[in-house]
Amino acid sequence: MRQGILKRLLCRFLTCLLAGLPMAGAADATFAKAYAALDKRQLTEWGRRFEHGEGLPRNLDNAIRLYCKAARQGDIEAQYYLGWLYANGNGVKRDEELAAAWLHLAAAQQDAQSKRILSRLGYSRKPKREPVCALTDGRDALRPAPPPLPPARRGAARLQPAAGPLAALVRDLASEYQLDPNLVLALVEVESNFNPRAQSPKNAQGLMQLIPATAARFGVRDVWDPEQNLRGGMAYLRWLLGYFKGDLRLALAGYNAGEGAVDRHGGVPPFAETQSYVARIMGKLAP
Repeated sequence: MRQGILKRLLCRFLTCLLAGLPMAGAADATFAKAYAALDKRQLTEWGRRFEHGEGLPRNLDNAIRLYCKAARQGDIEAQYYLGWLYANGNGVKRDEELAAAWLHLAAAQQDAQSKRILSRLGYSRKPKREPVCALTDGRDALRPAPPPLPPARRGAARLQPAAGPLAALVRDLASEYQLDPNLVLALVEVESNFNPRAQSPKNAQGLMQLIPATAARFGVRDVWDPEQNLRGGMAYLRWLLGYFKGDLRLALAGYNAGEGAVDRHGGVPPFAETQSYVARIMGKLAP
């Protein structure tokens, strides 16, 4: 019996070695190497291996990340695989509208299988849903996971009087990002005065004045769409609050000047614009 076990382990090792695949302990390093691949077909092939556990431990989140990168480069198979996952709910939350968003991209490239599934789902037109990469816990694979927030150290912020559809949207979304809506409303007022078409000379765009790099970092595909812009800005603000361990002044300084500038200066950078920015928002929040 012991010889049989040893034989199976040796066969597994030789199979992985000959196939160029890792043993389980090296799966993380393998994913990093696979994700760095530039060829979209290679990304999709690695995604299949992670999805089905071919020669390495099965990891559906890693598969989704790889499919997502390939799909955004236009790979039809990756778009189809994502659509199929969300349509069937295999290991992820079943979401027909999200499935249709991915399948539509493949169908637009004349993929017959995607067209058949879209027809079965009843989507004859382009879905309104953006094709996001939802992981098994529902998070968007393209948005960096925020650092944990420290225990709450905040008093009551002044109630912000902003009204209208955009202010209502802020209040609806803020809880998803563990943010005080009054903080977000104050920031939006200072950034854009609630103008979704605002654009600065430095190419900061929309309600929360996202620069293109920040928009891409937090998965914003259409920076001029108010909800996407708010979600991207809130995700970044929430990330900064975790990064700076709940220090609101540093988080606001990072939002204005970048977290790197705050790190380099060991606090709020000595830039007149940033210092004024932090003071204006803190002033709007003071009870």
